[in-house]
Amino acid sequence: MAVKVNFVLDEDVKGDLDRLVASGMRSRVINEALRKELLGIKRQKLAAKQDRLRGRTEMISTGEIVKVVRRDRSRP
Repeated sequence: MAVKVNFVLDEDVKGDLDRLVASGMRSRVINEALRKELLGIKRQKLAAKQDRLRGRTEMISTGEIVKVVRRDRSRP
């Protein structure tokens, strides 16, 4: 469901939007741009969380990972 919101754009951004995007397509363009930006922010936050976790966990070998995966695959 779409929701109408109000927000402020810099004048140069608004000018480019008006010039480059047809009036019926502006919401779609803004939605897609926000989706991409929000995905990037989510990925950065997850990467930072992963880095924090990496510092608190012990390293295991590739062989140990393979052993655990094989064991889990053989479960019913």
